[in-house]
Amino acid sequence: MAAEHYAILGATIGAAYTVFGLTGFGAAMVAVPVLVQFLPLQFVVPMLLLLDLVATAVVGVRNRSSVSHTELFRLLPFMMIGVALGTTVLAKLESRWLLVGLGLFVLAMTARALMGSSGRMAAAAKGWSVPAGVIGGVFSALFGTGGPIYTMYLASRLPEIDVFRSTIASVILSSAVARLLAFAGGGLLQQDELWRSAAFAMPFSLAGLAVGSCLRRRISADAVRRALLVFLGASGASVLVRGLLMR
Repeated sequence: MAAEHYAILGATIGAAYTVFGLTGFGAAMVAVPVLVQFLPLQFVVPMLLLLDLVATAVVGVRNRSSVSHTELFRLLPFMMIGVALGTTVLAKLESRWLLVGLGLFVLAMTARALMGSSGRMAAAAKGWSVPAGVIGGVFSALFGTGGPIYTMYLASRLPEIDVFRSTIASVILSSAVARLLAFAGGGLLQQDELWRSAAFAMPFSLAGLAVGSCLRRRISADAVRRALLVFLGASGASVLVRGLLMR
């Protein structure tokens, strides 16, 4: 990796995990569209996985008493199925189509958030844990971006914000462990410079997590949401164009 790319990596990871500290998810949604501009997606996703393991463990341990174990264990088996499917696709599909899929996914999530109501969501039926787990697992393995899928389900099941935040962090941690095992089996953790890059980025992720946690009660959630949506829309469009123009 070029020297200037390390600077971009540090800044991007710091910003991404500040968002994670504020919301309990979203690091990959911020980081992946930026990092794939100069790194392969098959490198970026495993690197972020290593950072997610530490960040979600910190949040989960700190707030473990608030976790809804009922919802966590309801999602887990279906998440495992999705992770296995997504890992197979990540290892075999051409990068061009992965980038197109990532761009479309980010734009779809942005559009959904822009059109969504600010009011409280109606409670989802328990059965929605099946598609939420499978689809979230697939996108977690492919892009590291399963958080929004899990969030759509859990936000409608867990109205208490502390319970929701702790549970989504535990879900993402469980997803990270499952992906670690799947990626190890698929050879994605044996790439050159992967562990060195993750070690370089780790202090930035922890610093961002600390900053986001401190800012959580000081910054308007609506202000964070608006800024994040603008960024995600631009990033998603950029990644989509990059994928379409690849040869």
